[in-house]
Amino acid sequence: MARLNDDAQWIILMGFLISFSFFFLAIIINQSTVVGQTTAESVIEFPKNDIRDITGVITYNTTLSNDPVVNTDISVISLNRKNAIVKYSVTLPLSNETHSQAFIHYNNGVTEYNETWTSL
Repeated sequence: MARLNDDAQWIILMGFLISFSFFFLAIIINQSTVVGQTTAESVIEFPKNDIRDITGVITYNTTLSNDPVVNTDISVISLNRKNAIVKYSVTLPLSNETHSQAFIHYNNGVTEYNETWTSL
């Protein structure tokens, strides 16, 4: 650049600035696409219907769901069909209480979900 006149140096300098600006903008646009894609994938991967199905089975009849055989069956079926670990416990009301509680844990390797369900 020592032998170029001042106008040519200015043109070359502006060319470098514009090139670096385009490169910087391309990196920013690329990263925003990746962030949007992973966010959308995480929303799609949330097993909302699977959790609703399991919650419905457990909370439909709390006295039946409290049976250890039913608890084992629900855990085995969810593991075999949905590849999900489901653990739950149902607390029946005592003589002076009027509500029962169910603690539900769901984990399919991607999503971990815990829920406390109370019935009156």
